[in-house]
Amino acid sequence: METSGLYRDITDSARSAPGWLQSAFEVWTEYGLLLFGLLFIAVWWRARALSGARPVALAVVAPLATAVAYVGSEVVKSAVHEERPCRAVAGAAASLVACPAPGDWSFPSNHSAIAGAAAVALAFAVRRLVLLTVPLALLMAFSRVFVGVHYPHDVVVGLLVGGALAAITVLVLTGPISTVTAAMRASGGRAAVWFCGPGPARRP
Repeated sequence: METSGLYRDITDSARSAPGWLQSAFEVWTEYGLLLFGLLFIAVWWRARALSGARPVALAVVAPLATAVAYVGSEVVKSAVHEERPCRAVAGAAASLVACPAPGDWSFPSNHSAIAGAAAVALAFAVRRLVLLTVPLALLMAFSRVFVGVHYPHDVVVGLLVGGALAAITVLVLTGPISTVTAAMRASGGRAAVWFCGPGPARRP
């Protein structure tokens, strides 16, 4: 898949963009994944008060599924050994952020895989979050090209790999984790009930 021409077009546009827009993308590409972490916490806290064990299980599985997607992306990256475009594409505009060191391979984009996985896993947990998480994941993927550290095909494949691995992980693990969650709630242990939530029946 050859996307170096599109890479040049996007990075040329990035270099000619207003300074505030460049800065916004630099901050987002560096720290945007933290927002998914905050959403994981919010979804888990919300699930603690809901009936049944499944909402808590989905909230617990979401970060696990994202971690699985990251590992899968790293495995592919280590096998493919694609050089970063900021080093390999002749005539391209300089990247907005420092080009990763040699040996930090480009394909697929780990940031995109993590964002795609988090978007899918969070949508399983709270369906209406898809309206937030999918745009955030797409923005993260685009930012990796905009700042000059990935080809477009890196981020597309990263999103697809991350989303697919997350969906499979959620489908496989939600049932078993729901069983464990129900048992922990039923145990009445303080730590277990704090983590899994009392559910509506135990609330004063």
